Amino acid sequence: MPDDVVTGVNGSGADANPGEIAVDTPVLVYPGTDGELRGVVVEDFGDLAGTAVEIAGERIVGPARRWAVSLDEGGLVFVDDDNIAVDPERS
Repeated sequence: MPDDVVTGVNGSGADANPGEIAVDTPVLVYPGTDGELRGVVVEDFGDLAGTAVEIAGERIVGPARRWAVSLDEGGLVFVDDDNIAVDPERS
């Protein structure tokens, strides 16, 4: 998708405030842990992050995560606000 189409979608683009997480922000995933990873936010699901799905009292699917992060080492992870921070070395 061309950049001009993506700009402004889900908090992305030049309107994002410095120090705040938005699409295209370099981040740390699981900051301060042995599993800390570096990456870039590729999607902010914000209000679209859902709730768990239960059928007849049995949980079928857990709630969706807010952030999609493309990892520097390859791969994609989905995390919530408590597992992500702006990367101070690349912001």
